[in-house]
Amino acid sequence: MLKLFEYNWQVRKDWFDWCDSATEKELLERRIGGPGSILYTLFHIVDVEYSWISGLQGKPEPLEPSFEDYADVQKIREFSARCHEEIVPFINAWDSSMETRILTELNAKGETVSFKYGEIMRHVLAHEIHHIGQLSVWSRQIGKQPITANLIRRGLFDI
Repeated sequence: MLKLFEYNWQVRKDWFDWCDSATEKELLERRIGGPGSILYTLFHIVDVEYSWISGLQGKPEPLEPSFEDYADVQKIREFSARCHEEIVPFINAWDSSMETRILTELNAKGETVSFKYGEIMRHVLAHEIHHIGQLSVWSRQIGKQPITANLIRRGLFDI
């Protein structure tokens, strides 16, 4: 599972770098088929990963940050780096005994919901990959080459 997180983090860094070649208008324009703009989507990816993994670590629900406080590439890079620093030890320590642990919390309706840790970890991975696909479509719509989503040739798996 660690390798897939590393993959997501590599692709995310590549998208941050890609943003350096886009205009502020292109990055902040509201897009169809996703949570918002290109920058908001990157912010959302980081926020969701951090929130779920913090919950698995037993930390209190983090205050939901305001996108307006992070509405430029460098600020979102820094937000991502801070969150990454807090969650990477947990992800690096992941082992199969954690798969079936249960996280119980209240949803937005005040109902108790429970999820297995392994399900949450895979949700976080799939969530980012899903949104990376949206970024790729939007990139093409503005005439820019998207970041490759290929898992291979990223140096993640030694031969």
